[in-house]
Amino acid sequence: MKAAELLIKCLENEGVEYIFGVPGEENIDFMDALLDSSIQFILTRHETSAAFMAGAYGRLTGKPGVCLATLGPGATNLLTGVATANMDLCPLVAITGQAGLGRQHKVSHQYYDIVSVYAGVTKWNTQIKTAASVPEIVRKAFKVAKQEKTGAAHIELPEDVAKIKVEAAPLSIVPEKLSEADEPVIKDAVKLIEQAQHPIILAGNGVTRGDAAEELRTLVSKINLPVVHTFMGKGAVPWTDEHSLLTAGIGGNDYITCGFAQADLIVAIGFDMSEYPPKNWNAEGQTPILHVDTKEAEIDACYPVRLNVVGNIKENVKNLTNALAPKERDLAWVANVRKQALSELESFKNDHSFPVKPQKIISDLRSVMAEDGIVISDVGAHKMWMARMFHCYQPNTCLISNGLASMGVAVPSAIAAKMTAPKRQVVAVCGDGSFQMTSAELETAKRLNLPIVILLWRDDGYGLIEWHQMKAFNRSSHIKFDNPDFGQLARSYGFEAIKIEKTEELKPGLEKALAMNKPVLIDCPVDYRENMKLTEKLGHIIC
Repeated sequence: MKAAELLIKCLENEGVEYIFGVPGEENIDFMDALLDSSIQFILTRHETSAAFMAGAYGRLTGKPGVCLATLGPGATNLLTGVATANMDLCPLVAITGQAGLGRQHKVSHQYYDIVSVYAGVTKWNTQIKTAASVPEIVRKAFKVAKQEKTGAAHIELPEDVAKIKVEAAPLSIVPEKLSEADEPVIKDAVKLIEQAQHPIILAGNGVTRGDAAEELRTLVSKINLPVVHTFMGKGAVPWTDEHSLLTAGIGGNDYITCGFAQADLIVAIGFDMSEYPPKNWNAEGQTPILHVDTKEAEIDACYPVRLNVVGNIKENVKNLTNALAPKERDLAWVANVRKQALSELESFKNDHSFPVKPQKIISDLRSVMAEDGIVISDVGAHKMWMARMFHCYQPNTCLISNGLASMGVAVPSAIAAKMTAPKRQVVAVCGDGSFQMTSAELETAKRLNLPIVILLWRDDGYGLIEWHQMKAFNRSSHIKFDNPDFGQLARSYGFEAIKIEKTEELKPGLEKALAMNKPVLIDCPVDYRENMKLTEKLGHIIC
């Protein structure tokens, strides 16, 4: 068989269901081999979108998503999505075509050293130089991508190597299991928690990746510890639980960050520093950290680790729970923080001013979404509101890219989410700026007949940048643009379209869209004057 055919066999061996991508000249052997494969190729309209889809697939399934591009501009277009997956710790394997080995030593049409380009945004990447090495390279790429902390790997296949005849077979897959922390480490961790007067848990993305939400909930219930979630840790403890201090992540004081001010020990479980810089919640490094994760903590002056509990998060949290005695705590302050935070959302439930305030959009969205419905937030001002105020019952039901935080991620991710969870509601929350960056994928969603809902917050500008400009200079600079008629645009792609013209229409519009079982776009004007009002409000919160 050809090396390209062997590569397909190895991908099948790894359990690959989909490859998201855009084909090109230099990977035609690979694409031809796919015709005889069980793997479904998902043709996308842009390579960045393909990588966003693969990253979302990886995040939701725990299995590496696979994306493909050709050499040169295809590979560089793919790069942003690969970097996003790597920084968001989503398992992903990228495959790119390349010029033949015989022309890589000189300036050549569309040739760049893509392995060097990808070195900084992947855990591991390599070029296939010999056909016989394909099984080892594929097995290593998937192993590295899936190992904690999960991330991206990259394989480059030159066009001439793809054609080489080879006799080889995929390597067998040996399941791996993370080790648990030793018993003395668990005992030391128990002492730290028992000696603390006001410990608090910070739950991060690793809780979800490690399938440790149930174990965390048991721990929290047994010893009555309050839990703050990062943007990517949402839902580790249900927002309705009395121990939940909801979500932290916006810079500066907020109701939630007041919890950190009271703490004399922060138990960080599955926390990744790219999610929420420690300087934002432990600025002087005054509060010690008990770090429970798959890897030892990075060195950070604001993250003074007293003890690392390293290994399988699920098992280590379970062992901590078993070793700790039940404890009653006065959670009145937690109830007070929850009351203030939740009343802010509740107070906008019946707000009918127009354009629609961010708080009202979120209130209506939460009210119509099922507990297991999946909301994917794009990047922009709406992300800050969603992160702060859209509360979750379960992990991975509000997907926020908070590592690289790339604009345009929501629509492609919603496509992948609906493919992985066809019976669950999937809503992409986009700003008009981020939506236009990947809006061509509406055609992909329609072609695949995926009933996703796109909730578009329209303000005719880059709202988050304006927010920062106004805070810094009290004036904005070059952030306004014109928009098309989004209803006409959506319908031209075969979507249904709903335009919100008064606030009372939003909740019924969301209910209608979710019930249609068709791809739908909702055009909702948003009142971002609330941004600066929130900034002023946060400035007056005293812990």
